[in-house]
Amino acid sequence: MLRKGSLTGLLLFGIFFGAGNLIFPPALGALSGNQFWPAIAGFVLSGVGIAIVTLIIGTLNPKGYIHEISRKVSPVFAIVYLVALYLSIGPFFAIPRTATVSFEVGIAPLLGGMNASLALFVFTLVYFLLAFLIALNPSKILDRIGRILTPIFAILILILVILAALKYSGHAPMVATKAYQASAFGQGFLEGYNTLDALASVAFSVIAVTTLNQLGFSSKKEYIKTIWLVGIVVALGFSVLYIGLGYLGNHFPIPASVMASDTNKGVYVLSEATKAIFGPTAQIFLAGMVTVTCFTTTAGLIVSTSEFFHSTFPKVSYKVYASVFTLIGFAIANLGLNAIIAFSLPVLMILYPITITIVLIVIVNKFVALSKPGMQLTIFLASLVSVASVLASTFKISLVEKGIALLPFAAQSLPWLVPVVIGILLSLVLPNKQTAEE
Repeated sequence: MLRKGSLTGLLLFGIFFGAGNLIFPPALGALSGNQFWPAIAGFVLSGVGIAIVTLIIGTLNPKGYIHEISRKVSPVFAIVYLVALYLSIGPFFAIPRTATVSFEVGIAPLLGGMNASLALFVFTLVYFLLAFLIALNPSKILDRIGRILTPIFAILILILVILAALKYSGHAPMVATKAYQASAFGQGFLEGYNTLDALASVAFSVIAVTTLNQLGFSSKKEYIKTIWLVGIVVALGFSVLYIGLGYLGNHFPIPASVMASDTNKGVYVLSEATKAIFGPTAQIFLAGMVTVTCFTTTAGLIVSTSEFFHSTFPKVSYKVYASVFTLIGFAIANLGLNAIIAFSLPVLMILYPITITIVLIVIVNKFVALSKPGMQLTIFLASLVSVASVLASTFKISLVEKGIALLPFAAQSLPWLVPVVIGILLSLVLPNKQTAEE
């Protein structure tokens, strides 16, 4: 059981580990300053805790989340939600972000005064062309590269973090930005959304089920114990890396001019810390490792997203989906990393609460029967509060902002939590109850 759990945990760690896992923790460390520990606690809770629980719950049901959502809410909602989710972890956010992180962390520092926009265009053109060619004929080599290189890269990052901690731990962190001063835990929790891991867990739970079934189990009890072991392995790996990278960003000396600019702080810390600790030639090695690690994620996401859309809407061929998603990823990647992060956050602030609510409903329903109208109401409340929050903050609708602020835990970026709990409680007493499937 230990061997099976460790192998599956290592595989999933390799699949999860990508662009966002690298750049957001050191950025949080830099911006949270003297509020680092509550901020990183919020980040780990949303970036690791919710993602792992989502993965475990999805893995416990071999039929997957699409079956759970269709049964508890509606088949139409299940399709709409999963389409939005796959587009988010695919061509709109995660796929272009892997390319831009590869460029900005690895390639851009090597280019000197070269035109950055032109260099990004040329790099992403080659990058996505190669990813598309692999996606057209996916093979085991992609999985093997991801499983071998990603853990190696994670170990190297851990070495960087340890050496940096020894070198820079005496450097005092800066004063936290206004957002972190107002609510360090809440801001950290929101930043954890950017990793996309909780959303990816919904899709990757299918991979976990397939992998575990290939290993074979003597009993359901052994299968369940192994799933929990997988969750512990992945959670520990990510928590250590996140806290370490965050600590590096918190203590690494960043010039005031860089802090005041729109430079991505996570990219800056990773690149400069690598050069400072290992020397200027280390940037070449960093460029190769980041690019290969992100590249396998890109190709894998093109494959998984295209397969989902082809199985859901089979009238369009897999090749057409792969072509379209590659082109969208290429186009969005050329907007630049900061632009991708900026327009992705509002969508994530809607999808994450809905995802968390689905997981909560599935967990509670495993122990007690819940009303289907009650579960539908709960999802509606989560969606309503999340959409209202995003619209209010985006378009500065003061009346709605004030209303959202009145909700419990709004200051901690969780205004949807109490409405969801109320919805679940109503599900205990409303009619048309469902019990969990064995």
